[in-house]
Amino acid sequence: MINGKRIAVVMPAYNAEKTLQATVGEVPELVDVCILVDDHSKDQTVDLAHRLGLLVFQHDRNYGYGRNQQTCYREALAAGADVVIMLHPDYQYTPLLITAMASMVAYDVYDVVLGSRIIGGRAMLGGMPIYKYIANRLLTAFENLFLGVKLSEYHTGYRAFSRKVLTDLPLLENSDDFVFDNQMLAQCVHFGFRIGEVSCPTKYFEEASSINFRRSVEYGFGVLATTLEFALQRFGLIHLPRFSDKGRKLGDGGETYYAARTDTVRPA
Repeated sequence: MINGKRIAVVMPAYNAEKTLQATVGEVPELVDVCILVDDHSKDQTVDLAHRLGLLVFQHDRNYGYGRNQQTCYREALAAGADVVIMLHPDYQYTPLLITAMASMVAYDVYDVVLGSRIIGGRAMLGGMPIYKYIANRLLTAFENLFLGVKLSEYHTGYRAFSRKVLTDLPLLENSDDFVFDNQMLAQCVHFGFRIGEVSCPTKYFEEASSINFRRSVEYGFGVLATTLEFALQRFGLIHLPRFSDKGRKLGDGGETYYAARTDTVRPA
């Protein structure tokens, strides 16, 4: 706990067997519950997660990264979390920043905290491909212009959220694919949540997950579309459920559960 707030780490996983133990090994002891949601991996991710003492849920098929996050946040809320940190189990982002990021939310400094690879200027030294770095900078500049904020990047997979963010945002209106991340941040801006950033070193290596060039291009076009939709919504030209108080939320009744809990005893 931090400041009396229950802390949960959630890991959206797919074929993370090779990097999961290293990631979990650096999660601070102050974390109250560590949840892994497996998106129907083909390796031994689930078995390893059990051995590491995680609370494990497994999708009945591969639904995609966005749907995985929805399950992560739903189960973290069900576990009573006040602060939720989304950490990829591929060991690209250091878990050692969890304390700092969670504290910024637990002490009500920010509602959302992002682990930025860009602040500090060491992203490419960590192995980020040059095309991804350039695309990151161009897309971020475009988004800052139309969203009216000034973030160093929108594309990090390392994020901390308050419970209120996860219950108030209409997350069920978002994509099941990678652009979910971007849509969620656009929602945070639209609904007025405070967003902070911390500098986060990152590592690119063979075992770490990374989408290929084609999927990166698809993601980029999805980011552009999300940004333009945000702007059109702001000007009153369109009205999307994604940016509406009436959009479907995690706490709404009637949603379908796609994950089965695969352990029998909740970790201490």
